[in-house]
Amino acid sequence: MATMDVVPDGDRMTVTMWGELDLGSRRLLPELYDLLTLSGGGIDLRLDAVGFCDCSGLACLLDLHDRAVGQGKSVTVRSCGVAVDRVLDLTGTRELFTDSRPAEAAAPPAPSGTAPPREDGQDLRAEVTQLRRAMQTRPTIDLARGILMASFGLTPEAAWSVLVRTSQNTNTKLHDLARDLVGTVGGTTLPEQVRRQLSAAVADASRPGEAPARPARAPAAAEWE
Repeated sequence: MATMDVVPDGDRMTVTMWGELDLGSRRLLPELYDLLTLSGGGIDLRLDAVGFCDCSGLACLLDLHDRAVGQGKSVTVRSCGVAVDRVLDLTGTRELFTDSRPAEAAAPPAPSGTAPPREDGQDLRAEVTQLRRAMQTRPTIDLARGILMASFGLTPEAAWSVLVRTSQNTNTKLHDLARDLVGTVGGTTLPEQVRRQLSAAVADASRPGEAPARPARAPAAAEWE
């Protein structure tokens, strides 16, 4: 179970976590929300000692990020281990947790003779680009979740878990997997490895003691088994 330690750092809070970031880590959110409120600029996360991170753990980080944005603050991942690094890469969410503060506030002054820090306008343009990318990929991901929910009787949370697990096990970016999954509605076929991993993830997402729900009318989905 994840635990954490907190060290104030100027107008920010540095939070070091260790353990596992999974569904149980949601118990940390109230305290993290309080730390966010107390901070002047936001929270910096150090996740080097986190040995496991799944979609539930990522959802906690995203909830904290959304709360920070609503307060005009930020949540950054200053460092992380392989488990968190892999989830951020595969889901395309790393950019949400990068430091978007002006360079002069995020790093020590550069030695004389080096290039000047980036201007605020560059940071703003980078943030707008990130938001546009997220807006472009989110509808496809939501549609893929809907296909899984309708085909296998999954809850929204279970469908999200299936997407993330399949993305991890096939080393496929989440938005690429979602795009290919949506394409099956038009008759395209998923690669064999993806079909196997998707079927295994659906089976694990079913409630204990019950067989996975069978699609009533989803011809393309039948090919996943």
